[in-house]
Amino acid sequence: MAREFQRGHKAKISDLTPGTDLYVGVQIAAPGLTFDISCFGLDANEQLSDDRYFIFFNQPKSPEESIQLLGAQSGDTESFRVTLDRIPAAIQKLSFTATLDGSGQMSQIGPGYIRIVAGGEEVVRYAFTGSEFTTERAVMLGDFYLKDVWRFAAVGQGFDGGLDALLKNFGGEVAEEEAPPAAAPGFAPPAQAAAPPAFGAPPAAQAPQPAPSFGAPPAPTPSPAPQQPMHAAPTIAAPLAPQTPQAPQAPSPYGQPHQPQQPQFGQVPGQGAPPAPPFGQQAPAPYGQQAPAPYGQQPPVGMPPGVPQGMPQGVPQGAPATGAGLQAALQPYKEAATGQRWTPQNQQLMRVDLTMGGSGVLARQGSMVMYQGKVDFGYKSAGFVGRAVGNATGQEMQLMRCTGRGQVFLAEEGSHLHPIELQGDAICVSAESVLAFDESLQYEVRRVEGHGIPGGALFTMQFQGTGTVIVKTHGTPVVLPVTPTTFADCNAVVAWSAASQVIVSTQVRLRRNAYPGHSGETVNLQFRGAPGNFIVVQPYEV
Repeated sequence: MAREFQRGHKAKISDLTPGTDLYVGVQIAAPGLTFDISCFGLDANEQLSDDRYFIFFNQPKSPEESIQLLGAQSGDTESFRVTLDRIPAAIQKLSFTATLDGSGQMSQIGPGYIRIVAGGEEVVRYAFTGSEFTTERAVMLGDFYLKDVWRFAAVGQGFDGGLDALLKNFGGEVAEEEAPPAAAPGFAPPAQAAAPPAFGAPPAAQAPQPAPSFGAPPAPTPSPAPQQPMHAAPTIAAPLAPQTPQAPQAPSPYGQPHQPQQPQFGQVPGQGAPPAPPFGQQAPAPYGQQAPAPYGQQPPVGMPPGVPQGMPQGVPQGAPATGAGLQAALQPYKEAATGQRWTPQNQQLMRVDLTMGGSGVLARQGSMVMYQGKVDFGYKSAGFVGRAVGNATGQEMQLMRCTGRGQVFLAEEGSHLHPIELQGDAICVSAESVLAFDESLQYEVRRVEGHGIPGGALFTMQFQGTGTVIVKTHGTPVVLPVTPTTFADCNAVVAWSAASQVIVSTQVRLRRNAYPGHSGETVNLQFRGAPGNFIVVQPYEV
């Protein structure tokens, strides 16, 4: 039975089907309107660095045929064949979109969907209606994206502008059409309508049964009524790396794949702020300032100290730049909109799109620095019992509830922010290290017992369910696998997998006036657990 996704739901492809040769069908229609349905093959920077992976009516397949446009069939307005294990390493994301050809708005469309079929059997469907959109002329329906393994996300995000605007958003260029040279018509019989490619049903089950091969879905059946989302299958996963935007990079030469970089904690492949410079090298200068000359060297000849690089000589300092120079200077700091619910703007600023996910967000009071759209902020009361428990354990969180349709930007005192996505699993995080989280997550105070601790226990917050929690750290943290010899200072550890066993070390150092739940304690904790468990430690003691 196919899973019914809602906007913002995600899942590993391997949790949906063992097959990698997949059929993707899109159904979208409105009276008197026509649609262009396309697939964008994007690199690690979510840019169309190779235009051969823009699959649309005029370019129906990629060079190695890992993405193919099949046409209308089986009740779908458009369909694709996607072979995941043949997609080049330079392509990190496939974005399926629908744009209006001509006048109209996405609010006029009727019930539609995007679905995945493996071996002739539908495995997942995301349904949408025009009531979810307003004046948009394009919509990003769903994404296949590579984050250690291939995954699928139901996006459903409207986009102002048509196909040209969407193409420019992904870094492509719109080619100007040239009139073909006039030629005398010659005799030719009328063209025959080409039948859509027919793919047979999967073969009968045999032992052992191989992974499902590609097969078009059976004859169209009436779309079932919307059901409650079934995306609740637990998937144990380590904390996923957040997606931190970076200044746009120059696209790879035509025909050569983009070389992704090895991701680190807090970064996704190809993104993220550059690492700190090695000892003896200079860090980049702040915006609008010139980097100081290395020790023992003089500034460039003809350029007085303090004048920003790139400014023409003779221009008074403080004069506003104009033209392309200003646009180029501000380009690295533009808002990053990736189509995801949570999007890091840089290491210290997080953006959450409340129009995705269907639930509110709980954030630390005072952490909002800016918002767009119609957003409501309300006080989130912990109740009498919650306040009592928080005061007694030191795990009290003063929260606000963010709801509505818009985007909220969150930050706190320049802390580094890391989104950790949970898919049915759990993680323990100190309340002091939590900035925000999806309201759909369950959270409670968890007790860490130990005979060597005054009062007999330490406390932490445990988050569980499907959603994202934003963890803040002082500096760049390190993620360590749990082994029998893993120890950490309780004032430096930020989070750990909930399945880990925590034991108080025999080497306990206490500061004066320490009491339970207070950060004045300095206790060494030992972590144990099966392979796959982890701890997150920051280079700072609270």
